[in-house]
Amino acid sequence: MSPAVSKKRVLTEFFSPTLPKKARNHPTPDVRGEDTNRPYTSHNTYPFPIPYLPAHLLNALADTPAKEGQHINDQADLDILYFQPFISKAAANDLFEFIRDHLFFYRVQYKITRGGLETQINTPRYTTVFGLDETAHFAPDGSILEALTSKSVSPNKYPTCSPRPIPQCLDELRRITEVFTESSYNFCLVNYYANGNDSISYHSDDERFLGTDPAIASISLGAKRDFLMKHKPVPPKEHDHVPESINSAKPLKLPLASGDLVLMRGKTQANWLHSIPKRKGGESDRGRINITFRKAMVKGGTENYYQYNVGKGEVWKWDNAKQEMRRWQEKVKD
Repeated sequence: MSPAVSKKRVLTEFFSPTLPKKARNHPTPDVRGEDTNRPYTSHNTYPFPIPYLPAHLLNALADTPAKEGQHINDQADLDILYFQPFISKAAANDLFEFIRDHLFFYRVQYKITRGGLETQINTPRYTTVFGLDETAHFAPDGSILEALTSKSVSPNKYPTCSPRPIPQCLDELRRITEVFTESSYNFCLVNYYANGNDSISYHSDDERFLGTDPAIASISLGAKRDFLMKHKPVPPKEHDHVPESINSAKPLKLPLASGDLVLMRGKTQANWLHSIPKRKGGESDRGRINITFRKAMVKGGTENYYQYNVGKGEVWKWDNAKQEMRRWQEKVKD
């Protein structure tokens, strides 16, 4: 692990942490609810509006990063920037509560076919997603326009999903993350791990729709969970030509705490796998939120992210009284 990458920059040099003007990828918000002074982001694809970040959180985020990022690039094909933390502990804990309270989530189910056999997959965590690939963008009214012409997209452009803009509370995080990771993002995926049984198996974000050497920024909130990484196995036919640096690559374990950020970039996704394994005891049952930012280049990325993070399942929302995720039911107006 190498020293800090650069002298800390003050976020207010880049933008002021006040209620934002129209962000580039979310529409003009509706203002709803009993507190008419509190703005919300709303869209026809949202089951309910999502409130803006409160002023105290916006002010706290102005001090990001809490500590300088450290390079981890001492193994073959590995290029990581690790902030411990990126967001201060107090602000991260408040942000965890805010995100869990106000977002809508899904418990996605889907089927895959391997070797001619169809298997039902039940996603072992709660997921949600916002964003749109580089071929299109959201207009201020929430409609979708072609990136090149700014004309309305064809109704058949996204036949399998209904893309939705990133709400202000997550878009502020995206803007801050872009500054300090020196990358741009158009998608935000959010995972909620309710307890130690929720997990994600070894995988890599190496889909072709992300382009070459993609940057994936991952922010952790809530309970500390182990983040495991290992080099991808080398195909047998290539064993005779494998550099010693790959053969000697060692697994990596990062104990991600609330407020930490990991940026995986360069050749990392093409050559390394990562996972959040199941855990018992410790903080694991307190709940953890993971927010990842990434950039999809083509419409296939949009369809993929909505299929595997929204699907056709029911909406879930945090119930503060019962301290658990529960199925959300829309209130019927009289």
